[in-house]
Amino acid sequence: MFKKIGPGVLVAAAFIGPGTVTACSLAGVKFGYALLWAMLLSIIATIVLQEMSARLGIVTQKGLAEVIKEELKTKWIRNLLIGIILAAIIVGNAAYEAGNIGGATLGLEALFGTEYLKLYPFVIGFFAFILLYIGNYKILEKVFVSLVIIMSISFVVTAIITKPDLVAIFKGLFIPSVPKDGILTIIALVGTTVVPYNLFLHASLVSEKWKSDKDLKTAKRDSFISIALGGMVSMAIIIAATTIKGNDINNVIEMAQGLEPLYGKAAKYFIGIGLFAAGVTSAITAPLAAAYVANSIFGWKANMKDIRFKSVWIFILAIGITFMSLGYKPIEIIKFAQIANGLLLPVIAIFLLWVVNKSSVMREFKNSKLQNSIGIIIIILTLILGAKSIYKVFETF
Repeated sequence: MFKKIGPGVLVAAAFIGPGTVTACSLAGVKFGYALLWAMLLSIIATIVLQEMSARLGIVTQKGLAEVIKEELKTKWIRNLLIGIILAAIIVGNAAYEAGNIGGATLGLEALFGTEYLKLYPFVIGFFAFILLYIGNYKILEKVFVSLVIIMSISFVVTAIITKPDLVAIFKGLFIPSVPKDGILTIIALVGTTVVPYNLFLHASLVSEKWKSDKDLKTAKRDSFISIALGGMVSMAIIIAATTIKGNDINNVIEMAQGLEPLYGKAAKYFIGIGLFAAGVTSAITAPLAAAYVANSIFGWKANMKDIRFKSVWIFILAIGITFMSLGYKPIEIIKFAQIANGLLLPVIAIFLLWVVNKSSVMREFKNSKLQNSIGIIIIILTLILGAKSIYKVFETF
């Protein structure tokens, strides 16, 4: 069974990080079950887009950025669009990295208090730096993923024992509504689930694991099962968070209240371990993904020991540490990261949809009409959400 597990599990583990816990908790606290439909939509969009990315990686045996670079024949257009992709990934991953370190900081805050709060980002950053620099972090990563799974199971069990209103859940899932001031939370839910850098990472990882077109069915099943299970966990977090009293979450203690029905006062320590694990795992993944994208775009063909490869992830890691050390609230940075990724998503999705429709690239494995229809709907919806988000920002001035 474990030999058949593919990159889909890593994709799911990447989006069940501090950002997911925060965004889903905020959605549950503020709007109850009303935004479950947004999470369901996000999961469907993730499955569709990640399947396209995985299919591209297996068929071409190349990364997404490398394929786009090869297919853009006009030099100035190629340079412009590749520049946009590179900027989008760098900006998105930098925001995500700050959120990841912020999430791990919240975890340490729950475990050890606020006495050394300013040191936590540097401790986490140093830990991530060592793991990335050595390059031998697979065993530790398994430990971290295991801790995240334990936390995820806790939310699922908590969601069940809080005896939720099943009718209200089905209504929230299948009758879309946009509560007052809910648009940014919807974008955050999309941004925390459909992660742009995962599209690039997935294409690169599947090409390393699977080498034949015959593996397409296995890759599709791997993506569907992993992401669907991840989505169930995200929904469980929203359901569990509806039991938290108040209208907002400002610190890890308030977030831990969602686990108190299961763990009592020990909840803050449990969520602290889980958030730290999720944060550190993601703090490794985000810089690494940015380095792979840069490697693909510039044609370095470098390994993890190459100084050019290292310089990219060091840059992303440094930005994350800097934002956190300047005194920004972890919760606010995590929310910003999700919104930023929600805005970047349409750009990356348009590029992906264009490439997987080219016969010269995908041969007989290019998109079907149904896949294109769903892909276009996803892009339109993300564009509308992005436009509304920008409007809301300008409206505040």
